[in-house]
Amino acid sequence: MMDAIYRELLRGKRAHVDPIACLEDVSATQAAQTIQGYPHSIWQIVGHMNYWMEYELQRIAGKHPAYPEHAIESWPSNLAPGSEAEWMAARETFAKLIDRLAALSQSSSEALRAPVETMHVKEEARSYSVEAVLWQIMVHNSYHVGQIAMMMRCFGTWPPRAGGDSW
Repeated sequence: MMDAIYRELLRGKRAHVDPIACLEDVSATQAAQTIQGYPHSIWQIVGHMNYWMEYELQRIAGKHPAYPEHAIESWPSNLAPGSEAEWMAARETFAKLIDRLAALSQSSSEALRAPVETMHVKEEARSYSVEAVLWQIMVHNSYHVGQIAMMMRCFGTWPPRAGGDSW
C-alpha cells in the first residue's frame, strides 16, 4: 500500500495546508482577485488544478485525454467565475478529485506499480507508474495551494478558519 504520508500531504498534514480547508472561506469575489505581477486568480489556479487532476485520473484509468498544445490551455481564460454557484461547483469538483486521488492511493502495491501510458511526446522516453503519477499530482497541487495561501495572505484573509501556518 502507498505510504500514508502521501495521503497526509494530499489532505494537509505536516508541512502542507489542507487544500480543501484552504478554500472554504474564499468567496467568488475573492477567487477573482489578482495580485500585481502575478497573472492568475485563485479561480484560475483551482481550475488549473482541477484540469490536471482530471487529466491524470483519466490517464490512470487507461483513457487517452488530449494533451494541451500550450500550457495556457489548462488554465481558465476568465479571471473570475461567472457566479458564486460556479465557484462553489469548482470547489466541490476540487474536493471530489482529491477524494478520488486519496482513494486511488490506497490501491494494492501491484495496482500502484501498474504503468501509465504517456500522452505527450516529451514523456515517451520515461516510464510512469500509477504511484509516480499520484506523487506528481500531489506535488503539483502543493505548489499551487502554496500560491493560493500566499495570495490569501496578501488579501488579508489568511489563515482560513480551519487553520494554517501564519508565520
